[in-house]
Amino acid sequence: MTKRHTAELILFVATFIWGGTFVIAKWGLEDISPLLLTALRFSAATFLFFILFSRRILQMDRRVFYKGNVLGLLLFLGFATQTVGLQYTTASKSAFITGMMVVFTPFFQLLIENRRPHRASVVGVVIVSVGLWLLTAPSGGGFNLGDGLTLVCAIIFGLYIVAMDIISKQHDIIHLTFLQTLSCAALSWIGVGMIEVPRFNPTPQALWALGYLTLLATVVTTYVQTRFQRDTTPTRAAIIYTIEPVWASLLGYALLQESLGVLGILGGGLIIAGILVSEASPSNDH
Repeated sequence: MTKRHTAELILFVATFIWGGTFVIAKWGLEDISPLLLTALRFSAATFLFFILFSRRILQMDRRVFYKGNVLGLLLFLGFATQTVGLQYTTASKSAFITGMMVVFTPFFQLLIENRRPHRASVVGVVIVSVGLWLLTAPSGGGFNLGDGLTLVCAIIFGLYIVAMDIISKQHDIIHLTFLQTLSCAALSWIGVGMIEVPRFNPTPQALWALGYLTLLATVVTTYVQTRFQRDTTPTRAAIIYTIEPVWASLLGYALLQESLGVLGILGGGLIIAGILVSEASPSNDH
C-alpha cells in the first residue's frame, strides 16, 4: 500500500468519528450553549495536547506560530458556524450541507495554489454534489438560518482544507495541531463573552457528549487530518470526507428518528459513486 493510499484510508476512518459528532453535538446542545460547547471542547483538547507533548510544544519557533493560528482561526469559524447552525437544523441536514465543502475545495485550490484538480476528481465532485443536493433537498422545512450558517461553514472548511495542504508540509505536526486547538479555544471563549448567554447543565448526556467531542472528534481527528491530509491532494481529501454525511444520516435515522426518504438514499449512493470515480483514476496517483 502506497503512502497516499495509507493516508486516505486513515482519513476515511476519521470520517466515521466526524459523522458521529453531528448527532452527539445535537445531544450536547440540549444542555450546553453552542459557543460554550466549542470553547470547552477545544480547551480540554489543548490541555491534553500540552500534557502529552509539552516538551515538543515548548520547542516551537515563531514561524509556526502565525500559520498555526491562521489554521486555528479557520477551524474556529468553521466549527462556530456549524455548531450554532445545528441549533436550527437537523443533524442529518447539517452533515449534508457541511459536505458541500467538496464543491468549494477545488475552487480554493485553483485560486490559492494555481493548481488544477485532475479530471476524475472534478467528475467526482460533480457526482457528489448531485448526491448531496438529493440528500439535502428532500429533508424538508425550507432553507433556514441553520442551513445558511452551515453553508458558510462548508465554504470555510473548503478553504481550511487547502490551507492545511500548504501549511502542514512546512511545519511540525504537533506544533500545528496544538496551535489550532489553542487559538480555536481562545476565540470561542471570546465569542462566549461577547455574543452568547452561556448555558451549561452538567447532565450525564452533556458530559458524555463533551468527552466524545474532545477526545475523538478534536484530539484524534485534528492530529490525523494535520498529519495525513498532506499525503494526498485537497480535492481527493474533500471527496473522502463526503462519506461523513452518509454515516451521520444513518446515525440520525437510528438515534434521532431523522428520515431520508427514497431520494435521500439515492443521494447517498451517488456520494459513494463519486468517491469511487475519483479513487479509481490512475491519473490521481501523482
